[in-house]
Amino acid sequence: MNRWRRWRMSILLILAVLGPGFITANVDNDSGGIYTYATAGAQFGYALLWTMIPMAIMLAFAQEISARMGVVTGKGLSELIREEFGLRITAMLMFGLVLCNLGDVVSEFAGVSSSAALFHISKWISVPVVAVLVWVLVVYGDYKKLEKLFVVLSFLYIAYIITAVLAHPNWSSAVKDTLRLPHLRDLRNSDYLYLSVGLIGATVAPWQQFYLQASVVDKGTPASKLKFAQIDAVFGSVFSIIVAAFIVIACAATLFVGNIHQIRDAASRVALHPVRVLDRAGNGS
Repeated sequence: MNRWRRWRMSILLILAVLGPGFITANVDNDSGGIYTYATAGAQFGYALLWTMIPMAIMLAFAQEISARMGVVTGKGLSELIREEFGLRITAMLMFGLVLCNLGDVVSEFAGVSSSAALFHISKWISVPVVAVLVWVLVVYGDYKKLEKLFVVLSFLYIAYIITAVLAHPNWSSAVKDTLRLPHLRDLRNSDYLYLSVGLIGATVAPWQQFYLQASVVDKGTPASKLKFAQIDAVFGSVFSIIVAAFIVIACAATLFVGNIHQIRDAASRVALHPVRVLDRAGNGS
């Protein structure tokens, strides 16, 4: 009983710490990111899993630095850039950020359209409805309540881990490819190199640092709570990369072994039936 109480207190403490850092890292496992991870698994199997280690390090560093700057200075990243480099550089960076975010928004609504198609819902219905819902949440939502909801929803990514386990992957190959460096011949493959860069771009995005630091500032995290903000940022980063790795593993264990190397969209019949893919691989068809 005492052991259960200690576990419960530990879980509650972790949940109390989680916030902007955990949300920021996991939200980037969006439709564009998931598509990229799935494509990596479908095209190259476990071969690109080695990217997860440097990505975890980069993301953890970037998130931790943003959280620390927000707590220590009490200012957002754009404000610090303006103070240090001037208005012109800040304007150029913000313009670039808007363009990047526009691409992210387009990919998100493409994901909405594709996922709604699974339920035979027209994109002309799903996209406007979701757009209005997002607008209402942004304009009228209480961020403190939404933050708690986002933390809970972030744990739904565990479904990808469960899916990968149920796909019965070759764990030996997965671990081996995670720990090995790429061969020179791999880097000469343009598709391999392109996807390697794409995985990094899908994981470490510029909006994350701006959003995380602004969230920490808006939350009013005091310097005495700096350690908790750092734990939040690092834990969120590691959890996010673990989810990404299992998405790659799930697709490597199903699509790749079934010689299905192209993923068109979420409504693809082949991608939705990994059992059939495995059957095809076993029958040699």
